[in-house]
Parts: sequence; structure tokens; C-alpha cells
Amino acid sequence: MFDTPINERHARIDWILVVALLGLMAVGTAFIYSAASTQDGAGQLAWYQQFHVKQLVWYSIGLSFAVIIAVFDYHVLSRWAMIAYWVAILLLILVLIPGIGKVIFGARRWIDLGFFNLQPSEFAKLAFLAANAHFLSRPRDELRSPGNFWKSLGLAALPMALIIKEPDLGSALIFIPMSLGMLFIAGAPTRFLAKLVGVAAVFVSVMVIHTLFAPPQLQIIEEYQRKRLLVYFGADFAPRGASDEVRRQKQREQRQYSYNVEQAMISVGSGGLLGKGWCQGTQNALGYLPRAVAHNDFIFSVIAEEKGFIGSVFVVTLYSAILFSGIRIAGQARDRLGKLLAGGVVIMLFSHVFINIGMNIRIMPVTGVPLPLLSYGGSSVVCALIAVGILQNVHLHRRAY
Repeated sequence: MFDTPINERHARIDWILVVALLGLMAVGTAFIYSAASTQDGAGQLAWYQQFHVKQLVWYSIGLSFAVIIAVFDYHVLSRWAMIAYWVAILLLILVLIPGIGKVIFGARRWIDLGFFNLQPSEFAKLAFLAANAHFLSRPRDELRSPGNFWKSLGLAALPMALIIKEPDLGSALIFIPMSLGMLFIAGAPTRFLAKLVGVAAVFVSVMVIHTLFAPPQLQIIEEYQRKRLLVYFGADFAPRGASDEVRRQKQREQRQYSYNVEQAMISVGSGGLLGKGWCQGTQNALGYLPRAVAHNDFIFSVIAEEKGFIGSVFVVTLYSAILFSGIRIAGQARDRLGKLLAGGVVIMLFSHVFINIGMNIRIMPVTGVPLPLLSYGGSSVVCALIAVGILQNVHLHRRAY
């Protein structure tokens, strides 16, 4: 599916990728400023403490890493893939240790470095991508071995288990499409993949049914995760046969859990065709869209309200340019390692975009997955730019036979 002929007249640098990347960074800076400018005390912060200025710093750092990653042949970098993977595993273990991992909103996902809150789960995705690509680039005959198939899945299962422990179910779920997609690109037997997908579908169905109908004391997921799924499926928080007092209490609790996504949908819908204007979004300005998450998890809602349908389509177009460039780069890669790296990046970025925009318009449950390059945050921004640097690397070295 990736055997695309190489046009030698193509430029060395993929300029479509670069332009789309710069466009997303410009949009991110502008709307993080808009989203954060209404926060209490925002006007009293020094200029270097403003969220959009910090985001520009992360963009600069991420671009520097992306350039470095793009310059060196990806074959050289892949030699360090397993080391990067085990360093990421070590960081995921460290973040779970009290006193090292920092707790925010009840989750232990960050390591406080003073000037920067490091989120190991973001770097674990990149490390897994590189390690899995390195592992699956072996001769195709070896991929027919069930042992190698399960070893590849094991590379994903270990970081997933540690990330779920934080807990961060949204980030953990990203490993599933990455793992399955890379196995498909590598040429793993379809019978293995079909059986795995079938088992996964049955498991997810059972989990959903269990979450919706089993009593709270028998649940095996975190309570806040269960309530998010109940909100997504529109299920009642109150158990069957509950008293009127308990039912009223559960209804209040349900309104609290559904508030963010309801306000996000109102923001998206109220933007209309052209939006209310930059920094003119009333949902954000009046605090209906919670200010703690408006500039990160729900940044797409801010864009949709202020720039409307046209602005939303523009953002999706920029993402599409990056994703389709990634598919083309994978098709032009000179070997399976390059195809796996580029394909893995495309799957990772697409999963983030689909889940984040999906939860803003309620086709996906709220998971806290950031929107690449637009959501505020150091780790997610740097990792997204490194991922784009990997794409550019595969493109630059596509003719180095």
C-alpha cells in the first residue's frame, strides 16, 4: 500500500509539512492568548509568565529538537531506540513514586523539574514508536512467528499498564492504534491481527456493558473514568430503585461531570459560520467554558466559537496536510524502517486529533488527550514537534541509498 514511486524533482524539504506546522503554531499561540486572557489575574502576570509566551518557548525548544532529529539519518537514531524506550519506562515508574511524581487534579502524571513539569507518558509514546519500528523492521519472514508478534504487543503493553496506573486512560489508549497500525504496516499476518482485533472488540464491549450496568462496588476502573463513560453514553448516575434524595444527589453529580463537555458543545455550536471574533468568545470570557481547561483540552472549542465553522475547517485542513504528507512520506520511504516510523507518527497524531476534537463535539468521551501543537503544554508540544521532525527525517533521507 505504500509502494509509491519517488519523483526525484521533489524538494529536499517537505514544504507542505513545514507550512502546515507553522500555521498550527500560529493558531495555537493566538488562541491560547485568547483562552487564557480572561483568567483571573492574567493581566497582572509578567509578560514572560503569560501562557502564550510560554507556549512560544515550547515551540522553540520543540523546533530545535525537530531540526536535530531531522538531520541525522533515522537508521543511526534507531540504534538508540531501545535505550530511549527503557529510559521512558524508568520515567513512568518514577512518576508513580510519591515525592517524585506530582499530583494534579488527583492524577500523578508529572515530574516537577522546577522550571518544567515533565509528563513521561508523552515521551513514552515516541519512545515506543521508535522501539517498535526498530523491532518490526526485521525480515518479513520473522514477523510470521507468533513470538515476535506478541513481543511487539508487549512493547506496548508495558507502558500502557504504567500509564493506566497514573491514571491516564486517554494516553494509554493511544498505544492501541499505534501498535496495531504499525504491525499492519510491517506486514504481520492478517490472521493474527484479525484475531487480536476480534478479542479486543469483545473485551471493550464487555467492559462497556460492565461499566454501565455493574454496581459501583464491582467496578474495575477508576470511579471518575466510570462517570465519564456514563456521561458519554447518557446513562443515569442513580442506581435502580434509588430513593428520591439519592436520585437528586446523583443528578447534581451528573450535571457536574457533564458540564465541561456541554459547555464545549455550546461553544462549538454558537460560533456559527464565521465565529464571534478573536477574543470575543462569550463562553470563554464569561467562564462557562472552564478556564482551567479552555487553553488546553478544550482549545478547539475556543477556536470554533471565535472563528466558527470556517476556522474549524481551517484547523482540520492544516492537520490533514500534515497527515497526508506523512502518508506520502511513508510511501516514499526507502525501507520498512522508514515506512514504520512515518506511519507510526501519522497514526499517533491522527489518534490525538480525532480523540480531542471528538470529545469537544461529544462523539468521544472526555479523556484529557491534548490537541497536538494547539493545546497548551510543554511535553505534548515538544513531543509533537519531534514527531514531525521524524517525518521530515524520513523524507530527507528517502533517496540516500
